Amino acid sequence: MKRFLDIVLSGFALLVLAPVLVLVAVILRLTGEGEVFYRQIRIGTHGREFHLLKFVTMLKDSPNIGTGLLTTRDDPRVLPVGSFLRRTKINELPQLMNVFRGDMAIIGPRPQARPHFELYSEEVQKVITQVRPGLSGIGSIVFRNEEAFLAGSDKSPGQCYAEDIVPYKGDLECWYVENQSLFLDFRLVILTCIAIVLPNREYHQRVLKDLPELPAVLADTK
Repeated sequence: MKRFLDIVLSGFALLVLAPVLVLVAVILRLTGEGEVFYRQIRIGTHGREFHLLKFVTMLKDSPNIGTGLLTTRDDPRVLPVGSFLRRTKINELPQLMNVFRGDMAIIGPRPQARPHFELYSEEVQKVITQVRPGLSGIGSIVFRNEEAFLAGSDKSPGQCYAEDIVPYKGDLECWYVENQSLFLDFRLVILTCIAIVLPNREYHQRVLKDLPELPAVLADTK
């Protein structure tokens, strides 16, 4: 049933959002470095790799510049249009094509690039690769503004991510796998929409009361 709903919803969304997708593609083609899509290898179901699609928001060689795969607040690698696309999450819309063809689901653990995936413990890796990764999910909602956590830490971005963010993100994604249901997916879709419109509100804590507790080291960075 979940796969059927993913196909229907992603197909419908692609049709409805086609004018927006085309407009963004034209704007990107005429600005920045002229690139439209960013393709990156991510880890999916059963550890299989796939190419995740996004609209380009950063300089072409960004993974080899500065903080690499991590994006920090006011990151100089972000293109002028890219800042708006990232803030509104429009840059994520091409992943509807990943959902439609079966690489991803609407809701699930967020797929990671291999260097970040391997920061998870082996136990977490085994759990989260049991299901399709998601366009959104509890990890995406809690860390919708990951740059704020990185900026608020006394540690370097890489150290904060590896030592503080990854363990808690792993706990959240495992919580989803253990509790997954269509009703939970519906609530996470609603919470995703709220998080985009009201990014500074913590409504997920009110709706999902049995979430793993936010570690003090992360609470202090907000």
